[in-house]
Amino acid sequence: MRHRKTGKKLSRTWEHRKAMFRNLAKSLVEHESIQTTEVKAKELSRLSDKLVRYGLENTLHARRKAYQILENRSLVKKLFDEIAPRLSDRNGGYTRVVKLAQPRRGDAASMAKVEFTAQRPSNE
Repeated sequence: MRHRKTGKKLSRTWEHRKAMFRNLAKSLVEHESIQTTEVKAKELSRLSDKLVRYGLENTLHARRKAYQILENRSLVKKLFDEIAPRLSDRNGGYTRVVKLAQPRRGDAASMAKVEFTAQRPSNE
């Protein structure tokens, strides 16, 4: 039975997947936009939305949960002080996955760009 099992396996062990998505999340918080394969991008979007929700919660417990994933105090600080406040007016969908036209050279994997959504312009 597959109760409560979510996400793609990506032909990797659990430890490898966990490390890979931690590294992708770190890069996303650091650069605010990264390019990866489409399947990885969709899975990373789930994890990064969770990180932004922690940032919006802005409690000590949320900071510790974010630190468990990012493992870098400066990235946690950037997430809580810069990225999360910028996205505070949204109810969800903090990341955007944009498919790229050109496949990756070598194996022709479909590529996508993951980025944090921009703040909506105010209609004043």
